[in-house]
Amino acid sequence: MTPRALHDADVIIIGAGPVGLLLGNFLGLAGVSVIILEALPDLIDYPRGVGIDDESLRTFQATGLIDKVLPHTMPRQAMRFVNGKGRVFASIDPLAQDFGWLRRSTFIQPLIDRVSADGLQRFPHVSLKLSHQVTGFAQDAGGVTVTASEPGGSAVTFRSAYLVGADGGRSPTREASGIAFSGKTEANRWVVVDIADDPMGYPNCYLNADPVRPYANISLPHGIRRLEFMLFDNEGTDGTVPRELLNQMLSRVMPEPERINLIRARVYTHNGRLADRFRDRRVMLAGDAAHIMPVWQGQGFNSGVRDAFNLGWKLALVAKGICGDGLLDSYETERKEHARAMIDLSVLMGTVLGMRNPFKVALRDAFTWAISFLPPVKRYFQEMRFKPMPRYKDGALDYGPGGLDQKSPVGRMFIQPRIALPGGWQGLMDDVLGNDFALLSWGVNPQRWLDPQSRAILERLGTKIIWVVPMTGLAFEAERHHDAMIVGDLDGKLKAWFGDNPNSMILLRPDRFMAVNCGPQHIAERVRAFGAKLDITEAPAQMLRVPAPDTAEAAA
Repeated sequence: MTPRALHDADVIIIGAGPVGLLLGNFLGLAGVSVIILEALPDLIDYPRGVGIDDESLRTFQATGLIDKVLPHTMPRQAMRFVNGKGRVFASIDPLAQDFGWLRRSTFIQPLIDRVSADGLQRFPHVSLKLSHQVTGFAQDAGGVTVTASEPGGSAVTFRSAYLVGADGGRSPTREASGIAFSGKTEANRWVVVDIADDPMGYPNCYLNADPVRPYANISLPHGIRRLEFMLFDNEGTDGTVPRELLNQMLSRVMPEPERINLIRARVYTHNGRLADRFRDRRVMLAGDAAHIMPVWQGQGFNSGVRDAFNLGWKLALVAKGICGDGLLDSYETERKEHARAMIDLSVLMGTVLGMRNPFKVALRDAFTWAISFLPPVKRYFQEMRFKPMPRYKDGALDYGPGGLDQKSPVGRMFIQPRIALPGGWQGLMDDVLGNDFALLSWGVNPQRWLDPQSRAILERLGTKIIWVVPMTGLAFEAERHHDAMIVGDLDGKLKAWFGDNPNSMILLRPDRFMAVNCGPQHIAERVRAFGAKLDITEAPAQMLRVPAPDTAEAAA
């Protein structure tokens, strides 16, 4: 690896959208130097994505920005599917908070993007350069050289160890890398309408599967209403919808559409595409540059956030010389198939919503009416159990000598319950874990079962060693043991989780996915095997210490 002194930054990110900004925050927290290049003179100011899930909120929590994000969200936004007769034929209203947050919220994306951009100011080693149009890049064995035009048109060159293209669905980075974007463009087009001073007022999200003209009706924070209407073949062909036609559509849902405070109306064509590769040597793709999908499950934004969380900790370890370059291959291995699953789900939901054939509509309505009388099936939809959860079968994890085990929790995201510290602090678990690896155990001090080699690996990764105990024993165990962090299981959820799983030790990655799950007697060998998977280097890492988020400081 070329010494960092020869680079302007460890990582260059092209694109200051939600993924590029969030990735910049992750790398900044890790002490990695970053330059973000954005062609536009400012962040995009119009609403795009409107749905944010519990995994994404947990991600913003990890960046230390959650308190500034939450004011721009509206939690527990139920989704109702309504047929042409006004009957709700399916409802999604999950109340579970397994990851510490509600599963469905709406949000204002430009305001969240601004929070992420402002968050970069915490790091002197992270630079956001607006009005910098990338004109090309070339990679070699030692890094990537990026050329751009800066404000005024002058050419400028930057050098980095790695490059991330987070530059949208038309990604020049992807095209310049010769990576195909497989999939198809759907024939249907929709007009997206955003209205200020909400003329309707009621909450939640309604997907109206009316064969006359399907439409969506969504309540957003700060008094904004989002409406989306299907366009027919002769409508909006030039990318615009005349106000007279727009008023006709709006008159279906409100009495006086001519009196609305229209923010904007934009025509979109729905796509479902997936990059053939997420990595080309020193260049990675993330967000819409790697995958785009129809909007109907609100997963375009959230899938990009998952990319940033997954790629961020891996890039940090490699850029700082803690792990070998091969770790970056696990990014595509872990993220590509889940992105494909979310595309398929979004396409399916769009098909259900957009049906106009009378026979198919009748079959859909009859089927959904029948299953509404089956409580288990109804709960399946209400609790969003149909949503494909990320489950990594290979990559930066270790199942043990037997290999892939479908019953193992390895490769899944761990829960985030509330915990307590001996000093009296109480809160969500990640506020204590921070952005570190964590070895978590129930019933036994994990330090007792580590050998020198496994302990050295955990130290190299900056792992927190945590022993979870019942609240009744928190003070007692904290007094007796000073070689592990003792935390109390405040609501009993950790005890319940370990009670449902036969092994009492888990190794959590920074993105809170389980990398190892085993019993105490095997933890040392499993940590060694996991370390081999990460290709941990022996040379000391030159780490730039960066202050942790306020929540983690308070917890400590």
